[in-house]
Amino acid sequence: MRLDHLSFAARPDGLAATAERIGGLLGAEFVDGGIHPRFGTKNMTLALAGNTYIEVVTVLDHPASDKAPFGQAVRERSALGGGWLGWVVACRNIAEVEQRLGREAVDGNRKRPDGTELRWKQIGVNGLRSDPQLPFFIQWESEHELRPGANGDPAFRLSGLEIAGDPTRVSEWLGKPVDEALDDITVEWVAPNGTPGILAATFETPNGAVRI
Repeated sequence: MRLDHLSFAARPDGLAATAERIGGLLGAEFVDGGIHPRFGTKNMTLALAGNTYIEVVTVLDHPASDKAPFGQAVRERSALGGGWLGWVVACRNIAEVEQRLGREAVDGNRKRPDGTELRWKQIGVNGLRSDPQLPFFIQWESEHELRPGANGDPAFRLSGLEIAGDPTRVSEWLGKPVDEALDDITVEWVAPNGTPGILAATFETPNGAVRI
C-alpha cells in the first residue's frame, strides 16, 4: 500500500485555469487526463517522481456526478471554493479492503484524449466525504506504463503533507500504520480547527521547495 496520487478540486475559474495556476507554481505542465464517465468528472494530471501524481479534477454537468460518490465529493469541495480534495493509496489486493470496510469496490475508468482507456477499482470515497483526512483506495487494472504516475520527472517530487487530523484514526482506516503508506513523505499532523483533511502539500522542484 502506497500513496498513488493527490486530488485537487478545481476552483471557480475552472479545471484548465486551476491546473495552469498549480503548474505555474511548480514550473511544470499538466496534461489532459480525460473524462471519468462513471463519476461525471474530468481531470488533468501531472506525473511526479516515485510513481505518484497530482490530479486536478472538476465535476461535469452529467447525471453520473449526482449519483457517484466521487462526483459528489468533487462537487462539494468545488462548491466551497476548490482546493485539496484528498489523497489516494494504491493497494495490490482491494478485496482485503472490501472485507475490512464491509462493502464492495466500484469500477472506475477514463479515456485519455489519445483514446487509451485506463481502468481501476476504488473504494472508500464515502469515508473521505464524511472525514476528509481519510484517503480512499485504488487498485489499478491497467498496465503500469499507462498509469498517470508512470514516467514522472524525477526533478518533481512530493516531499511533505500537512494534514488536519489524527494519525491513529487514519491508521485504523488503512489497516496499517499511516507511515507505511506515506513512506519518504514528511507528514505534519495538525489538530483540526474545523474540517479535517489536507491543508497543504510541499513539492521539491528544480527551483526549490513549493508549498501549495
